[in-house]
Amino acid sequence: VHLQAGLDPVIEVDKKGRVKDRSWKTATKMMNDPTRFLMNLKAFKGFIDEGVVPPQNVEEARKLKDGMGADFNPENMKKKSQAAAGLSEWVINIIQYYDVVVQVEPKKRSLRDTTETLRKAEERMAQVKALVQDLEDRLAALVAEYGRAMAEKEAVAAEAERCQTKLSMAKRLVDALFANGAIWEHTVEKTGEELVLIPGDSLVACSFASYVGVFTREYREAATQRFVRFLQDRGVPLGAEPDPLDTLSTEAEQARWCAKGLPRDRASLENGAIMTCSKRWSLIIDPQTQGSAWIKQKEAERKLQITRMGHAKMVQMFEASISGGMSVLIENMGEAIDAVLLPVISRNTIKRGTKRFLKFGDKEITYHANFNLFMQTKLSNPHYPPEVQAECTVINFTVTEQGLEDQLLFLVVRLERPDLARTKSDLIQQQNEFK
Repeated sequence: VHLQAGLDPVIEVDKKGRVKDRSWKTATKMMNDPTRFLMNLKAFKGFIDEGVVPPQNVEEARKLKDGMGADFNPENMKKKSQAAAGLSEWVINIIQYYDVVVQVEPKKRSLRDTTETLRKAEERMAQVKALVQDLEDRLAALVAEYGRAMAEKEAVAAEAERCQTKLSMAKRLVDALFANGAIWEHTVEKTGEELVLIPGDSLVACSFASYVGVFTREYREAATQRFVRFLQDRGVPLGAEPDPLDTLSTEAEQARWCAKGLPRDRASLENGAIMTCSKRWSLIIDPQTQGSAWIKQKEAERKLQITRMGHAKMVQMFEASISGGMSVLIENMGEAIDAVLLPVISRNTIKRGTKRFLKFGDKEITYHANFNLFMQTKLSNPHYPPEVQAECTVINFTVTEQGLEDQLLFLVVRLERPDLARTKSDLIQQQNEFK
């Protein structure tokens, strides 16, 4: 009756919700309809879950239960009434359930509140993370933009410095031109006069490159003088002192050759000019191997292949070099030349379409335009067949007394006065840049 007070309309309560009549009459009245009574008992748990059961109902019921002591025991009541035992067990369980709900409900509310707080905190944290990510992305973009701006600034500063340097040089050049106008006018006139001399000087240089490479320096000078007199006698315009070396090369080119190991004496520079300008294969007389040492450095970037006459793999190496456009150096040749090389020396090629082919041994291979052949002999006075000499440019690299003197002079200057040697090298380099 106390538990159902305020919930079952059959039970009368006062203003404070307490039961007015706790007599057996009220109890029987409540249980008059067994079906309704059972439904109320089953629904009571739901009332507890919903929180509509007044706490005083449970406390009143608890006092009565505790006041009866051991008599309010389902096992003891079974001896008297099975129905009373069931109701007592229901009361005990419902009070225990109420106590659990009363203790758990605040925790549930706390859990709900905490869960809601956590959800809001996570939402806020997600917002903060999104904001942080946005700020980091913006920072990265700003850093990248700053890097580009700094790089552009440095590039502009470097360009400004280059422009300032060019402007300064241009100003100096303009000032020099203005101050030396008369000199430049004279130079223009002189250049016009020199243009008339170019055909004759070129003819001397061509004759020099074609015919005198095999001789020593003394014979070369004598032959050059004969060329000059021959042309002068026939009225060909020539310079006052035509120099084949100046016509065939520049000082900058000569400096690059020397940097690759070519000796700096006059004869060696002439040999370098002849070898560079000639379209025929170079056959060098080189007892001291100065020429071959220069060729090895000069042609290193072109994957120079080095072999000797009669080498076991010479034919295979020539096939690969001719097809691949590489350079080949045959070292220490004698006077006998393998017949398989004669088509190579004479460049006996066949053109089909846009390609050229060469009959080499028993094969016909592709002839690459960049293929180059150098032949070197240590014999001081070799004798080769006329057809070989006609197809090659024979160049004498033999060191003479005058050539050795020039080389030693350069070495002495480089050791005793390195400042002068360095100044000369720098001046040649600057002259090449200004050209």
